[in-house]
Amino acid sequence: MVELASILVLGIFAQWVAWKIKMPAIIPLIFIGLLLGPVSTLFTADGEKILNGDRIFKGEILFAFVSLSVGIILFEGGLTLRLQEIKKLASVIWRILTVGVMITLIGGTAAAYYLLDLNIRIAFLFGALIIVSGPTVVMPILRNVRPNASTNAILKWEGILIDPLGALIAVLAYEFVKTTKTQGEFTVLAFKEFFLTIATGVFVGLCGAFLLYYLLSKHRLPEYLRNVVTLGVVVLSFTFSEMVMHESGLLTATIMGMVMANLKIEDLKNILTFKEDISIILTSILFLLLSSLIEIDQINKLGWNSLLLLGVIMLVIRPLGIFLSASGSNLTIKEKLFISWIGPKGIVAAAVASVFSVQLAQVTDFSPEEVEDAAMLLPLVFMVIVGTVVVQGASAKLVASMLGVQMKKRKGVLFIGANKPARFIARLLFENGVPVILADTSRDNVAEAVRQDLPAVEGNVLQEQAWYDLDLTDMGHLMAFTPSTDINLLACQKFAKEFGDRNVYRLISRKELEAKNISLPKNLLFRGAADFQTMERVVNNVEDLKEETFNSGADFEAFLERNADKIIPLILRAPDESFHFISNYPIKAAKGDTLIYLTHPKAAVE
Repeated sequence: MVELASILVLGIFAQWVAWKIKMPAIIPLIFIGLLLGPVSTLFTADGEKILNGDRIFKGEILFAFVSLSVGIILFEGGLTLRLQEIKKLASVIWRILTVGVMITLIGGTAAAYYLLDLNIRIAFLFGALIIVSGPTVVMPILRNVRPNASTNAILKWEGILIDPLGALIAVLAYEFVKTTKTQGEFTVLAFKEFFLTIATGVFVGLCGAFLLYYLLSKHRLPEYLRNVVTLGVVVLSFTFSEMVMHESGLLTATIMGMVMANLKIEDLKNILTFKEDISIILTSILFLLLSSLIEIDQINKLGWNSLLLLGVIMLVIRPLGIFLSASGSNLTIKEKLFISWIGPKGIVAAAVASVFSVQLAQVTDFSPEEVEDAAMLLPLVFMVIVGTVVVQGASAKLVASMLGVQMKKRKGVLFIGANKPARFIARLLFENGVPVILADTSRDNVAEAVRQDLPAVEGNVLQEQAWYDLDLTDMGHLMAFTPSTDINLLACQKFAKEFGDRNVYRLISRKELEAKNISLPKNLLFRGAADFQTMERVVNNVEDLKEETFNSGADFEAFLERNADKIIPLILRAPDESFHFISNYPIKAAKGDTLIYLTHPKAAVE
């Protein structure tokens, strides 16, 4: 019981550490697992591991737990693969997902075969496992580096889409290796077993997905059971598929997720959020559990050739795949080099490698050499994950700076709130060439924004995971535009780390507006002239915006002072079409600058 509880507690602790130091969670998870597992044998008196997964789950139980956990993780990954989004992708991303994947598969196989002398089928499986990247490792790097729009978009979409795609390829590669194992001969029986496994996985996956679609779309479940029944159907489908055709469960789970993602299901985001929470718990347990299973002699066997393999993956295979995929595109050489450098491997690679390692260890007709090679699969993949995440993650900002691909200045505005006042200001900015995104938990507000052709997303962006739905590439400012002062304050506090203290703004609260002789914050929109209720009144009755052009900064300040209670100053537009948001921060206006403003309701009454 102590070891089981320790795994859960340490897993959560590792996730917290990763958040604190802004690093993908897999690094502290693997480090803790190795430290308490194989490395601890060097210090314990009896040479036993402090943490040993074999003592917690034995034999078939370990195999079942790992397989089922990876199935749930792959289902959650499949939920992110939307065909509608793939259709919108640029040709470069398409080629990365096709040409780049094939080069990684073939190059990884050849490198493992020739450099480490692995059995060709184990080397082939290794090549398939290193295809995946994943948003959980790419997005933190992109947020830290802030590359330009083109490189950011390519790396973001590659990370999102290659997770389920790479997992699917890895599962297919595994099925092929398993069904063609008899003395290396690709017999008719082996092909028959391979295609039966694939057919079973696809058929059961489709059946499970449409069963869930029926239950959810026809409202056959109460609200509080939707998530847990979804989990139950995934487990049922996985288990049934395994009973029909052994080793088909992983493919079933992946197909289920991909189909579910492309059906119009109400509250799919809630289901995805629930699955993400489950995946975090399972991933934490799996990494610690499986890291502890690695033996110290396996680490010793990695040797210098393993580091050479890592170098080939990072410096040869990845650049080759990117440069061939991006040939003929508008990307510059420097942008291609930066994209080539960012190819960290993620959670799916380790999770799938772990289940393959456990399953291959149970194959009875493998030769002793094949069994030994299969046992090296997990430590090899873990080494590639740690190497790529640490080296590329730590050096990404320096490389981006040297290549000059970092975004110079981000002028876009993220609105917290898609209500009518927020849409009004967003429309003003959007029509003047300023990128905007409106985020709101209200489906009606988001739908109305979309109807007005304003970019909008539904969800609570104050939650960390919801950031993955946002493309913040062009966003450099925040406007907290909700009726709740608490939410506005929290939004400014949270996004100040992303955009900087001087670039987050909020509406004044009613209490601040009515208070006398108090020092107001600098980041209040419109110099604190209007709270949310006032803005609602104004935009409901506004006929048109007013403008005033100035000959000097002194004229601008005099105009504001003279009309302090008569106008709501919105933005200051320069002759070069650049904008300054009116707040309590000092603004130096110049000749030719134009103030865009609204008439205050008080002035209308007078």
